[in-house]
This record gives sequence, C-alpha cells and structure tokens, in this order.
Amino acid sequence: MTPRWRVRLLAASVFVLVLLVGAGGWLWLQQDQAAQLGGIGGPFALVDPAGHTVTDRDLRGRYLLVYFGYTFCPDVCPTTLTAIAGALDRLGPQAAHVQPVFITVDPARDTPKVVGQYAAAFSPRILALTGAQPAIDKVAAEYRVYVARHADDGKGDYTVDHSSIIYLMGPDGHFIAPIAADEPAKAMANDIARHLGGAAS
Repeated sequence: MTPRWRVRLLAASVFVLVLLVGAGGWLWLQQDQAAQLGGIGGPFALVDPAGHTVTDRDLRGRYLLVYFGYTFCPDVCPTTLTAIAGALDRLGPQAAHVQPVFITVDPARDTPKVVGQYAAAFSPRILALTGAQPAIDKVAAEYRVYVARHADDGKGDYTVDHSSIIYLMGPDGHFIAPIAADEPAKAMANDIARHLGGAAS
C-alpha cells in the first residue's frame, strides 16, 4: 500500500470515527433531554376566577395546554394567548378534548378576577389560575419555569421575566411534548393535532 493510500485510509477512518462519536453524542443529548422533560408537571392546587380551588386532578381526562405568564406582560403573553385561541378554533371538534390553562407568575397583581378577565379577553375557553405565592412557586418549579422579577421603579411597577413555552399534558396528567409559544395559530394547531392523532382544519 502506497503512503498516499495510507493517508487516505487514515483520513477515512478518522471521518467515520467522528461521525460515530457525533451520532453517539447526539443520541445521548436526546435521551438526556427526554429524561429531563419526563419530569415536567406535578400536583397543584390553585384558584380560578370564581375563587374556587382547582387541582391537577380536576383537569384529568382532557389534554392540557399549560402556559405561564402574567397580565402585565407587554408582548409575549398576549401574542401566545392569541395564538392559542386561534389554534383552538382551527382544531375544530378536537378542541373539545383540549383545555388551555393560563397560570400567572405574578399572583401579587393577578387576583382571580384580574387573571380571569385577562384570559377571557382572548378566549372563554382559557382557564386562568392564580393562587398564593408559595402555590405559584411550587407549580412553576414542577414545570421548570424560569421566573425572575425585576425591581420596580419606586411606583410599584415591575416586570417579570419568565420562560415562554406551552406544555402539552396528556389526559393522565403526564407531559407529552412542548409546543412552541411563538408559532402562529395554524402551525400550533397542526402541532397539537399531531399529538392528538388527528389533523387541524
């Protein structure tokens, strides 16, 4: 075998090795991510706009679209809730099996009445939930939601940074998949319908 062929064979071997290592790394990352996502969700006891306690078990039997935000949110939350409302319309009959849930990360300002009026402005189908700060902290931790309140300006006004993702939960309360919060209504409906085993209109 000539030196030139030895070099080519060595290069080809290195290339194959890199592909195998890369594929193994990709599979490891996918498995690790799946394991992390598998732990999303958990029991909660929050308050609806009528002041009634709602638990995770009360919502069993339907698919849930769980989204965390707050009523003073300047842009992301309104855009996402608008898309959710539009997606429900596009799902047609399938929407009867889906319950969107908006959970505030700012219970100090988002009272049951406030959060209820806010969610209803986008769709009467959206269930708005709030609660005492410890209860909100607990459910946010269960869904691994990032929440950071920025100091106010001295007038009581402040903003709250939060992760923006929609959690699709199964009728048994287990996490199924994340739905991108920045998708337009049509794409969101298609994503949801795919997991429900149908097609959006």
